[in-house]
Amino acid sequence: MSTDPATVIARAAEQGLTLATAESLTAGAVVARLVDVPGASAVIAGGAACYSYSAKTRVLGVDAGLLEESGAVTAEVAAAMADGALALYDTDLAVATTGVAGPGPDGRGVPAGTVHLGLARSGRTTSTRELHLTGGRARVRAAAVTAAIDELAAALEG
Repeated sequence: MSTDPATVIARAAEQGLTLATAESLTAGAVVARLVDVPGASAVIAGGAACYSYSAKTRVLGVDAGLLEESGAVTAEVAAAMADGALALYDTDLAVATTGVAGPGPDGRGVPAGTVHLGLARSGRTTSTRELHLTGGRARVRAAAVTAAIDELAAALEG
């Protein structure tokens, strides 16, 4: 699936919901795609591009011990990032991206193309999804952006 960002913005506006992003792997590209849509300011509260461990901790409240123990490319970190964005921006829905773009594995041996998405919804349990993408760095990052937008669209359907 490849959801048009305008669909996400329209659905959120129709439902009176606000959105935010927490991005590591995609470094703000998800929120950038969403705010390219006219009228996005009615639903987008903001996006946090937190690449370093310290930024994830200071800005999003991700537990520093979790990051040191497991690294940033885990489902738990994706969930914590999404929860952090939901709280930081006081929104209804937040999506998070963390992963390894490549060209090789990260310092912990996590293979390139491994991506974790987190989806936090106010009043609900945060969900995660693991992806294994192929291609070079730019392709992995672009596919992760598309997948994050698809996650938002699916959440706004039901």
